[in-house]
Amino acid sequence: MQIRDLPYSDPGDPDVRSGPRFLFWLGRNQLGGQLRSLSWGLLHQLGIAGLPVTVGLAVQAVIDRSGGRLALAGGLIVALGVLIAVGDTMLHRTAVTNWITAAARVQQLLARKTAELGSALTRRVAAGEVVAVSTGDVEKIGWFVEALSRFAAAATALVVISVGLAVYLPSLGLVVALAMPVLALAVLPLLPRATRRADEQREKAGKATELASDTVAGLRVLRGIGGEELFLGRYRRASQEVRRAAVRSARMWALISAVQVLLPGILLISLVWYGATLARDGRIDVGQLVTVYSAATLMLFPLRHFEEIAMAYSFSRPSAQRAVRVLSLHRSAQEATVEGVTPTGDLYDPATGLMAPRGQFTAVVCGDPDEAGRLADRLGGHAETGDEDDQAAAAAPSVLLGGVALDEIPLDAARAAVLVQDKDPVLLSGTLRELLDVPSSGLVTADAALEAAQCADVLSALAQASADNDGDPMRTRITERGRSLSGGQRQRLALARSLVTDPEALVLDEPTSAVDSHTEARVAAGIAKLRQGRTTVAFASSPLLLDAADRVVLVHEGTVVAVGNHRDLLRTEPRYRAVVTRETDDEAAAANAVNGVGDVPAPKSDDVPAMKSIEEIEERA
Repeated sequence: MQIRDLPYSDPGDPDVRSGPRFLFWLGRNQLGGQLRSLSWGLLHQLGIAGLPVTVGLAVQAVIDRSGGRLALAGGLIVALGVLIAVGDTMLHRTAVTNWITAAARVQQLLARKTAELGSALTRRVAAGEVVAVSTGDVEKIGWFVEALSRFAAAATALVVISVGLAVYLPSLGLVVALAMPVLALAVLPLLPRATRRADEQREKAGKATELASDTVAGLRVLRGIGGEELFLGRYRRASQEVRRAAVRSARMWALISAVQVLLPGILLISLVWYGATLARDGRIDVGQLVTVYSAATLMLFPLRHFEEIAMAYSFSRPSAQRAVRVLSLHRSAQEATVEGVTPTGDLYDPATGLMAPRGQFTAVVCGDPDEAGRLADRLGGHAETGDEDDQAAAAAPSVLLGGVALDEIPLDAARAAVLVQDKDPVLLSGTLRELLDVPSSGLVTADAALEAAQCADVLSALAQASADNDGDPMRTRITERGRSLSGGQRQRLALARSLVTDPEALVLDEPTSAVDSHTEARVAAGIAKLRQGRTTVAFASSPLLLDAADRVVLVHEGTVVAVGNHRDLLRTEPRYRAVVTRETDDEAAAANAVNGVGDVPAPKSDDVPAMKSIEEIEERA
């Protein structure tokens, strides 16, 4: 794989059993690139290893006053210089290619998993951790893959040079050959502590990134409540913890580097002293001493790769573990088994008993907003799996559309059939036309969707901001996450995008929570009119939206407990009335007494001012 061939047509099926297994899988899938890098690395390292031999020949030729041998030694040095230059250039080229292609593979895997999970991803993994994995962790994983082949080349060169020196001059070569394993493995006792400190640093850095991401996402709200300084102080403390952890980690790596300098220095001093003694006694030639000393000196260069690979693995292992946590998440507990099926019909959840009849506008009321979000995800086929708290949800039967389990059909078909709009939908940067250019049935135009979502004021604001586009709001650029718009405007544009898609079943989680009551009433009517004959489910507690629905379902503690229309449930179901009207306990008791619900006694005369009639409740609703 070359850089020009990116992206991968298929990044593969990763081994997500553990971080080390994932790293091994990456290296195995880039075997060709690793072998090329290893070959060029060997050429480079062995070219460097050959220099001491030629230098020794040149020195001995000068001592023996042999011009022919000196010329030969000079020619060999030039040839080795060319080989070293070519090997170093191609090694760098292939190593960087391995780095970039490995990082690109991981990014494609993460992008594919993000597309598969959708909004459920950030419910299972913190947004800051996802950002950390897709940025800094990807680079560290690529670094280890890139360093692996260079380390293999360096280790091979050390073995070849050590054996060569032992054969060339046993009296000194054996000293070097015996010392090299000690020098290479001397840092092993220090690596566990260095790894723990590196893990601590990465953990704190991930938390700081998560805090920064959450702060930026909620900056407008923080400004509104005056909480900027509070969160700024938290981030300062978190960043200082990261700095202290980084210093502690750097101290260990500095100690490892010092050991890598000290021990080879002792070896060279010992080698010079012993070799000079042998040369003085006439047991070896001066040229042989120069050859062995030069070889030992140059062996320090490949020896450095042992420190680098240890550092690369220490930093990439926790990064790979974080990537595995994301990549091991699944859309559902089952595999897609039904091919070529585009289901239609009623949307039914066996776990809760929730039924959304085909072609009707169904509103769902949940007292717990978190429960509503989880149920909305289930209706879209995003059953939560993996965590201990979610085992019950994981074991629950799949949602059915027209009697077909969403978990058993391909992801593309499930997404085309059921679309879930999250409570906090995200607007990507781009023009309004690009925002609404999404896969759709083609039956709903952008103008119709914008009208149903009551986006007239949004279009006017965009037209005023599009001086360079002849006042065309569709060509106006929307900033990332729609930060230039208000919360209500962002929510309505996201709703228009969902309406344009025109899926078989549309699930909306609090689609009007950020708009005023007058706009909310018009939006509810617009949804009901545009989606007439199509299955629509809206999770809400607003009376205006509930009154526009064909049927209303009350879900309490994970089970459907009442079904009807808004006005009937308001009169007959106290739990429904408590959620929708947000009434107090006294008001609930009074309303129950009026309607004959429960065993609540009739109020006394002095309690009458606290009592509300049904008409008053509906008027307030």
